[in-house]
Amino acid sequence: MGKTRLEAFSDGVLAIIITIMVLELKVPHGADPTALLPLIPVLLSYVLSFVYVGIYWNNHHHMLHATRHVSGGVLWANLHLLFWLSLIPFATGWMGENHFAAAPTALYGFTLMMAAIAYWLLESIIILSQGRNSTLAAAVGKDVKGKLSILLYLIAIPVAFVQEWIAGGIYVLVALMWLIPDRRIERALLKDSD
Repeated sequence: MGKTRLEAFSDGVLAIIITIMVLELKVPHGADPTALLPLIPVLLSYVLSFVYVGIYWNNHHHMLHATRHVSGGVLWANLHLLFWLSLIPFATGWMGENHFAAAPTALYGFTLMMAAIAYWLLESIIILSQGRNSTLAAAVGKDVKGKLSILLYLIAIPVAFVQEWIAGGIYVLVALMWLIPDRRIERALLKDSD
């Protein structure tokens, strides 16, 4: 079957996720700039999560662009990814409201890790349905960056109970690794078109 509905649905869910996150930003009751100070943790967690959702949207777009068709397994794997991404607003809000306390910071990392695993699973199911010689399979190769991301989350989650700022730094590091869209897929698509 075609992939148009899958793309449209996924884009809509990701847009709603971002909207829910921004609605969690409460306007302070004072007009003085110092009234914003208590909101800094909430704003920082929002910015990080906005970047993460943007990264998923961008890479999801690239991945589906390299996909010829979708199967029922791909549809379910995509829903699995969207489920974990839909929990980001909750984890973001809890972490920000509690000034990056240990348990909320660990839950945030767990949510990010599960989304990364779900993305890898979706990618794997697409490759399985398209074949090992597909554009996507050639583009992602061994997917070192994806596996490294999951490993870093696995490290950050327990570290959150020791030093929350180190765990937060690991989350920022993973986001920076993915900030530039996955050029492997773009190169593979260009190669296929030649």
